[in-house]
Amino acid sequence: MRAVQSLLCAFAPFLVAVSPLAAHAQATATYADVAPIFKQHCVLCHSGPTPAAGLRLDTFDAAVKGSSRGSVAKAGAPAESELVRRLKGISQPRMPMTGPPFLSDNDVATIERWIAGGLQASGSGAAASTATAPPPRPKPGERVTYLHVAPILATRCAKCHTDNGQMGPPPEGYRLTSHAATVAAVDRARVVPGNPGASELMRRIRGHARPRMPLDGPPFLDREEIDLIEAWIAQGARDAAGVAAPVPVGAAVRLHGTLTAGPGLDGLAFQFGPGARIDRQPAPGAYAELRGRLDSGGRVIVERLRER
Repeated sequence: MRAVQSLLCAFAPFLVAVSPLAAHAQATATYADVAPIFKQHCVLCHSGPTPAAGLRLDTFDAAVKGSSRGSVAKAGAPAESELVRRLKGISQPRMPMTGPPFLSDNDVATIERWIAGGLQASGSGAAASTATAPPPRPKPGERVTYLHVAPILATRCAKCHTDNGQMGPPPEGYRLTSHAATVAAVDRARVVPGNPGASELMRRIRGHARPRMPLDGPPFLDREEIDLIEAWIAQGARDAAGVAAPVPVGAAVRLHGTLTAGPGLDGLAFQFGPGARIDRQPAPGAYAELRGRLDSGGRVIVERLRER
């Protein structure tokens, strides 16, 4: 008995020192605690009149209301809350869309404590900051990265090009919910780093290819947004850390547009590969479809050309 008492006395200072930390870990968070996290990582896409998935996180009321599909934070049940599941990558796509890096474990834990504590507004019961972050734009001389274009893709494109989007499955399996998905070339390349004219994504949003995107336009993307995406592709379709994407050599491409002399497609020069097939002998001015492959320089080698 004396041995046990001695041990308790020996560890008593440590127990006293640890208990405030344990209490802090269990403390209930409020929206005032999570608002700075949302502002730093989320409101680039989840704010304004057309937030991604209809979800705004820039005010307390909007965050509690949820997305166009309903609540994303279930009071008292963080493990069942879609917000937490997305932040942890349990549900896909993982958020924020500009990650990696994603939220730290501490930030996720703070959001979980907010939900577990019943979605409290703040200590006084008032809503927290309603500030909306301006869209990020590159500084003079700064390279365009995925961080700059992700909010545009999230608010205007990912509503359809995501799992369980407005059209159900993503059209043609193309997702615009992460850098990796956007530059993927599993079935064909939609983004050709260094060559916007050969990028199906670029041709769709400029209206060279039909139907023009976003499908819910007009209004379509404005000139500044289009030019920013074009610069992003031209500079290597860099990820959020600034690392350029590799050219998917040998990947298939499928491009639509107006045939021009040269030959070209809306000015995009291409060359015919061995055994290339030409159907219906399209003339300059015709709306045509081009199918081919990418060489090591990101140039298009045509395998088939036909009038549409």
